[in-house]
Amino acid sequence: MTPVGGAAAAALVRRPDLWVTAARVGLRLARPGWWRRWPPRPWPDAGYLRFRMETMYGSSGAPAVMSGEDLVGYLEWCRRLPGRAR
Repeated sequence: MTPVGGAAAAALVRRPDLWVTAARVGLRLARPGWWRRWPPRPWPDAGYLRFRMETMYGSSGAPAVMSGEDLVGYLEWCRRLPGRAR
């Protein structure tokens, strides 16, 4: 399961200035040892994703995927953090 849908991915494609940040954040959130499990995908644990989506959108009616605007905003925020997502 991935919280990034097609609209969010399309929004990220239009922002090449955020690609490196997105890669760094994605690898930082990936499960430890993700390369040892088949298929090797650097995705966070599903439970962690549920928790993050609930804390972002609330417990009732949480969307299944993040919107493009939310993803871009999150990545911009990560990029502004000193040394955290770099």
